[in-house]
Amino acid sequence: MKDLLQKYENKDPEIVFNWKDPETEAEGWTVINSLRGGAAGGGTRMREGLDMNEVLSLAKTMEVKFTVSGPAIGGAKSGINFNPQDPRKKGVLERWYAAVSPLLKSYYGTGGDLNVDEIHEVIPITEESGVWHPQEGVFEGHFKPTDADKINRIGQLRHGVIKVIENAQYSPDVSRKYTVADMITGYGVAVAVKHFYEIKGTSIKGKKAIVQGFGNVGAAAAFYLAQMGAKVVGIIDRVGGLINEDGFSFKEITQLFLDKTGNTLIAENLIPFEKINEKIWSLKAEIFAPCAASRLVTQNQIDQLIDTGLEVISCGANVPFADKEIFFGPIMEHTDSKVSLIPDFISNCGMARVFAYFMERKVQMTDEAIFNDTSEVIKTALKNVHEENRTNTGISATAFEIALKQLI
Repeated sequence: MKDLLQKYENKDPEIVFNWKDPETEAEGWTVINSLRGGAAGGGTRMREGLDMNEVLSLAKTMEVKFTVSGPAIGGAKSGINFNPQDPRKKGVLERWYAAVSPLLKSYYGTGGDLNVDEIHEVIPITEESGVWHPQEGVFEGHFKPTDADKINRIGQLRHGVIKVIENAQYSPDVSRKYTVADMITGYGVAVAVKHFYEIKGTSIKGKKAIVQGFGNVGAAAAFYLAQMGAKVVGIIDRVGGLINEDGFSFKEITQLFLDKTGNTLIAENLIPFEKINEKIWSLKAEIFAPCAASRLVTQNQIDQLIDTGLEVISCGANVPFADKEIFFGPIMEHTDSKVSLIPDFISNCGMARVFAYFMERKVQMTDEAIFNDTSEVIKTALKNVHEENRTNTGISATAFEIALKQLI
């Protein structure tokens, strides 16, 4: 696996598109790791201090993710080094998408990512540049449909991603009009744990869980974990957190979800960050869902969790461990050798899978069909890993080997 990984990491990307904004200090990159299957896909992010290496590592991560979620295309990513709070942001995005539109028309599909909103920014701004849909390049390069078929599938994709969830099983409150895009990644993180235990012949019910981060992914993961019968005993967010060693009820977790402001946990009895960061890692819990920013989790934190009975980690964040390596650094390797570590490209593939699902010919547009599809894709990936490795450790290494054999 390590030889395959080194070969994959060291391979130069096929295309690097570099842009310098003529009106501001913004600089952007689209990195296309490969045009596997005739196209490549990956979202657009914006943050101050971003560089080309960050975009490259994310492009490679996307390519690995597509081996699970589909379609069988290459990985790509776009990144803009600019402050997303700057009032000039809209103009930067307009000029960026105008510059990158030939790629989006031909072989590259994009979407929202860190600080760039799919619905309110990516779709309307790319449309202004003459792109039918941000995923048009994937249709054009990979699926090669007729114009009529492309129009139908783009309509399906556009409607599906922003579809308001009507089934109360998948929404904390149907009256609040949460969309598939709001909930699907966190759902995948939770359902990965459920399938993991079922494949091992046990159940998620009664297992204690810690969730790191309470944005879209972490809050949804907590909601679905509680719904599936796990007991969330601790939540740590950037401003503070909460602990209940007996586990918060499903009703309490649902209320915390509804009370959050944007991506921030809100609660009367919030424990300050410094204090909860000392306490939470020594809580007794079998499940850990890191759903905050990338590269935060330290080896010391993992070792403390292992000492109190950790069994499985389901990654909501891409590369949650504080390693500098693109994929498999020493902290991740250490963790993988000690507990069952479900890698991010399986557990957080929900959104990528939703895109792939709606790109197919006519599909069912019900909440149940959409969420079940993501569930089945994750279950199949975990079963494939289990076929190769029936132990409780080395799960990420096995998953990477399966993925990389498809890419190299």
